[in-house]
Amino acid sequence: MHGTGAPARLLVVQNDPTDPVALLGEWWAELGIEIDVVRADQGEPVPSTLPERYDGLVLLGGEMAAWEDDRAPWLPDERALIVHAVEDDKPVLGVCLGGQLMTLACGGEVGRAPVAEVGVYEIDLLPSAADDPVFSALVDRAPVAQYHQDAMLAAPEGAVVLASTEGCPIQAWRLGHRQWAVQFHPEVDEEILGSWFGDDPEPLEKCGTTPEAVMAVLHDRGQEMRDAWRPFAHAFGDVVRGARV
Repeated sequence: MHGTGAPARLLVVQNDPTDPVALLGEWWAELGIEIDVVRADQGEPVPSTLPERYDGLVLLGGEMAAWEDDRAPWLPDERALIVHAVEDDKPVLGVCLGGQLMTLACGGEVGRAPVAEVGVYEIDLLPSAADDPVFSALVDRAPVAQYHQDAMLAAPEGAVVLASTEGCPIQAWRLGHRQWAVQFHPEVDEEILGSWFGDDPEPLEKCGTTPEAVMAVLHDRGQEMRDAWRPFAHAFGDVVRGARV
């Protein structure tokens, strides 16, 4: 229970030192939403249930696969946290690895993608996005950063698929009215994406592109990407503020 004057507050789980909340955090701050980050990548414990003081949950990306508990021993707690937040009908947003963790936690399927996606991709919105509380804020074919070789292969039962690309048909889904999983990275800027080439080169190699080619497109379309995804972040923030008790 929150005081009426208290700002909305999100719990953010960071799974990798090179993938912070970044632009999403800046856009939520514009709405007065406060953020607490659990640095799981640095050994901070991930709660298995969402503490009462939080109005929503955000799960960020990472180099490991969603099933690699041996590499990231906090992942079972993170999946349990997701289940608790979903059952409690809290707003949840999972980004790339975070979206894949949501998929597994909620009964869907994650595995190696048919093709790796690295660079800037235009997202095809499905008709279901038109009345979605968050995806309706986007224009079709909005450009966004991608960096993955795993994918959400089957959405959880009851989930609504909202967006796709040719290579990965499930780019985003919603479960219920307040939980979203996305395969892409609306939060990154050039510096963040550029750090991933050496940190996790395998997706780049599978994609058959070069860092120079990716960065050139990202530089050219960076402002267009910010203009497209800031309303998306604000729309999720509005869901968080509207869901408060």
